[in-house]
Order: sequence, then C-alpha cells, then structure tokens
Amino acid sequence: MFVPNAIHTEGRPVWAEISLKAIQGNLKVVRRQIGPKPKILAVVKSNAYGLGAVPVSKALEKAGADWFGVTCTNEGIELREAGIRKRILVLTGFWPGEEKRVLKNRLTPVVTRLDDVRLLEKAAKSIRGKTAPIPFHLKINTGMNRLGIEATEVDSFAAALGECKHIALEGTFTHFASAEDFSARQTDDQEQFFRNCLARMRELGVSPGIVHMANSGAICARPTTFADMVRPGAVLYGYYQSFDPPHKGEEVREKLPITPCLSLRARIITLRDIPAGEGVGYSARFVTERPTRIAVINAGYADGILRQRTNRGCVLVRGRRVPLVGTISMDLTTLDVTDVPEAQLGDIVTIYGKDGTDSIVVSDVAREIGTVTSDLLCALGRRVPRYYV
Repeated sequence: MFVPNAIHTEGRPVWAEISLKAIQGNLKVVRRQIGPKPKILAVVKSNAYGLGAVPVSKALEKAGADWFGVTCTNEGIELREAGIRKRILVLTGFWPGEEKRVLKNRLTPVVTRLDDVRLLEKAAKSIRGKTAPIPFHLKINTGMNRLGIEATEVDSFAAALGECKHIALEGTFTHFASAEDFSARQTDDQEQFFRNCLARMRELGVSPGIVHMANSGAICARPTTFADMVRPGAVLYGYYQSFDPPHKGEEVREKLPITPCLSLRARIITLRDIPAGEGVGYSARFVTERPTRIAVINAGYADGILRQRTNRGCVLVRGRRVPLVGTISMDLTTLDVTDVPEAQLGDIVTIYGKDGTDSIVVSDVAREIGTVTSDLLCALGRRVPRYYV
C-alpha cells in the first residue's frame, strides 16, 4: 500500500492515490478492444473526472492517446499551457464570443447549432497569417436531445458550410444516451439515425470526415459503433458501466480487463466506546444496538464520501470491512469498528481501493447508492491531495 510521507507531517489525514500506470494500461486494453485503425479520444473533462487533468493527460499522451476531449475552452487551455500537444476537442461547443479564444489556443471547436457556423467562419477569417481552413467537428442530435443540430437541419448546414472559405468540417459525431442498456433499442435506433444523417451529408457533397460515436459503454460491447474514433471516459480510469442485462456486464469484464486507478484513504483520528442505545452523528440517524466502538475519520462529503452513503456500505480497516454509521457530514465520517478490536488511532481507512485481500471499488459503491461512477469520481474534493503513483 502506498502511504505518502507527507501524510505523517502535514495537512488533514485524507488523501487520494491515482495510478497512472493503471490508466495507461487501460488505454492499451481499449486499443486491443477496438483494433489498430480507430483513433482514441481520451475524455479528460471535469479535471479528468476529478483525478487531475494535467498529470492524467500527460500520462495518456505518453501512452499513445490520439486526441483529448474537454468540456470547455478553459479546460482545453489548461492542457495547452501544461504542454499537451495532441489535438483537443471541446466537446460541448463554445459560447458565442469565445470562438477566437478557442482557435488561438489551437483547440478544435464543435458546432452544435447552425449559428455556430457563421460565428466560426468570422473568427477564422480574422486570424492573420492563417492560410489553411480551420478544422471543426459537427455534433448531430440523434435522441439524447441535449446538444447537436437536428436531422432536419443537415441540408441547411451543408448550404451554410458551402459559403465558408476559412473553416472545414473535420469530423462528425453523436452521443449515445444508454449504450450500456441492451434491453432497449435506443442505441441501435440512434446509430441507424446517425448513419442516415451521414448518408444525407454525403448526398449533399459534404464529407463527414472523422466519424465518432462510441463512448465507454459502446466501446465495451458495441463494435459496430467504433467507426473512425472512439471516446473512452470511465473505462480509461478502470470502471465499467452498469450493463443491462447483468450477464452482459460479466461478458464485458472477461473481454475488457481494466484496472481501477483510484484509492481514497484517511486515518482514524478518534476512537470512542459508547453503550447500547446511543445516537451517533447528526439527527441520531444511527443508534447503537450493542456496546459499540466508533471510529472517526477526517473526511466527509466535501472530500468525496457522498452523503447518500449515510448508514450504507463499508470501508476497510486492517483489511476488514466495517460499516459506515451515522450521517455523513461535511468533514467527518463515523465507522463501527467494534468487530476490529485491534483498530487504533492513526490506522489507515480505505474508502476506495485495496487493503489486504479485499477492495472497495468505486463502481460497486455507485451501484449501491443508485448513481454512476463518474458522479463519485467527480465528487473527490479539491482539498484532497492527489498522489500519482
């Protein structure tokens, strides 16, 4: 187990360990899954799902990622300023007025509305010394109903693009709403709808360029969607989706052996023996049924232990599972360590990760509380130091 020396001497006794080796290994697993031809766009939006966009992106660039995907201009600029040279796609488009900033920082913009074409052309025209058209990607809405032009707007898009001399369509993509759900036809319908739009573009004399649609769920189990590029997110960090039906998830785990990258740990800061019938924490949402030994760790929902875990689930102490008890508060969490009598002040508590022969996996916890893995990863608080191992 990695235990940073700084934990002994400074700061709160809570920290995250992020395995860059695991992330790089997961990229290689994705490459084996999709074959040699499709490009890989590594999704590092939202600070690489809370894990640290700059160190994670540097590790992925070194391991062979072709592109990076971010949410907004500022995220892309952060990577450029850190020295990332590979292509960066701003997945959710740009806000009117910032298109020049996108282009000057060598970010690849996304058109999600017809008006974006005019704005991009004007911005590209204003950049001096630029001889070749500036590339962009087009997003088409196929059923997610968030971003993207409609199928009925494809003809208008082609006409607008035909009037532009300073920008060029480099890629076309869509986003699946439920790629991990094999009990419904939504993804199949979206894929066919998207292919119909691509066909119409070609009829109009517009090449869609790099075609991409596969997110993590599709990469795991939908090879027809791999196209020219895939966009792995959660799988890069070592976490599967919740597949339906469940046996599909078992198949994926056999074919796609990825490694979780995150361990979140804290130390016991207080131990208290209390009698039966005593309440613990806010609103006494846990009441002891026996003489109980309560341990307190210096981590709460501001650090990434979601409040939904109140009285739900376990953490590891000395390699054994102990229950979370009482309301999760902002800075503190309480555990019932009665069945680990040798537990003592300063012991390491593993919230996510491995201790001994047991482990707590983020995706398993997400299923327990009815959320998604990325919700828990992004909940990792800013004040939690990240150690890259």
